[in-house]
Amino acid sequence: MTTPGPSTALLTDEYELTMLRAALRDGTAHRQAVFEVFARRLPSGRRYGVVAGTGRLLDALARFRFDGAALEWLASRGILDQATYDFLANYRFSGSIWGYGEGDLYFPGSPILTVRSTFAEAVILETLCLSIFNYDSAVASAASRMTLMAEDRPCIEMGARRAHEEAAVAAARAAYIAGFANTSDLEAGRRWGIPTAGTAAHAFTLLHDQEEDAFRSQLATLGEDTTLLVDTYDIEQAVRTGVRLTEGRLGAVRIDSGDLIETARQVRALLDDLGATQTRIIVTSDLDEWQIAALSGTPVNGYGVGTALVTGSGHPTCSFVYKLVARATSTDPAAALEPVAKRSFHKSSVGGQKYALRRLGAQGLAEAELVGVGREPATTGFHDRSLLLQLVDHGDIVGVEPIAAARQRHAQARDELPRDGFKMSRGGPAVPTYFLDADGQFLPSPYGS
Repeated sequence: MTTPGPSTALLTDEYELTMLRAALRDGTAHRQAVFEVFARRLPSGRRYGVVAGTGRLLDALARFRFDGAALEWLASRGILDQATYDFLANYRFSGSIWGYGEGDLYFPGSPILTVRSTFAEAVILETLCLSIFNYDSAVASAASRMTLMAEDRPCIEMGARRAHEEAAVAAARAAYIAGFANTSDLEAGRRWGIPTAGTAAHAFTLLHDQEEDAFRSQLATLGEDTTLLVDTYDIEQAVRTGVRLTEGRLGAVRIDSGDLIETARQVRALLDDLGATQTRIIVTSDLDEWQIAALSGTPVNGYGVGTALVTGSGHPTCSFVYKLVARATSTDPAAALEPVAKRSFHKSSVGGQKYALRRLGAQGLAEAELVGVGREPATTGFHDRSLLLQLVDHGDIVGVEPIAAARQRHAQARDELPRDGFKMSRGGPAVPTYFLDADGQFLPSPYGS
């Protein structure tokens, strides 16, 4: 977790506080309640999604405090009455939260986050949870497809200039969890410990009287293992210059324009002919997972990805929702929780607090997502992996882990996918989601999987 910083309490929608105000007034605010975060469907064409943002949420939760300035501003806008003002002045989340491990996969209906507390404490976390998970998971899901297509070739995150400055930091973190090797964003490196990388842009070449002067300067500053950008003027001449200046020891060249497939092949042939057989080729230029897949048969050694990554490659949100699924009928802390669910057309939900298991076959590949109402069974007689981890225990944040753990979890979870999950062609979820009632009987799914 990062160092505590500014309050996150106002990163929310006004209706969270108007609901709180009304519930405090009518006496229901302190009823126990359970909210769940889930997506009813995957973005079109996606076979799986990736959970990301857990670490950022826990960091934000630790700073979810209403200070005097925030309270006075809210009161001045007429949003708070005295009872709500007093409640928020002393707000500390004292409930419990469970969630899918960061980096794990999700499918339609997967309860990636479960928040259990009083209605008053839990309802005002909705926007915070959704804003973090919807963006981070969208980026991680896109990044996972990109690293999947790249196979063992590294991907470099370089989207900072294509996003809001804070979104860029979040995107770099999510991409790293999903397998990207490093980021160009220095704040992401400082805040989250992600490896950083960067060399030079076309402006550096254009600054100098001759391209060779720019190359000499970069080599003298960064060493022969640096990456020279070779498409400012003439690519062939630039490659020849870079190889000559390093006597064939140049680390890499970067191509940022043109027909990348054909150009990469021509540059590889030229490098080899000049004896620079170890010089790598890095390509950039608005890449996405489809272009990375198309480049798989070329002599490219790495990819730099920006715009497509930080925008979720066409799907900038996961459409996660935060829904009340159970509540008590009194304020007695020991009162039983009753399932509740929406019945809206195309927006229905399944009531009751859930457990979640991923059923694995004999070869260790995922066969189904099992989402059950009630307590998780001690044993099912199958190879099932429990998915929900405790993140907050009665107000104590217990789920903090190093980002490397999330990165490793993602690699392992993706390896569990059946081969259909690796396809880029349009299709349904890689595994179906099945719902079970408290007796273990299958329920019809409202999410079409």
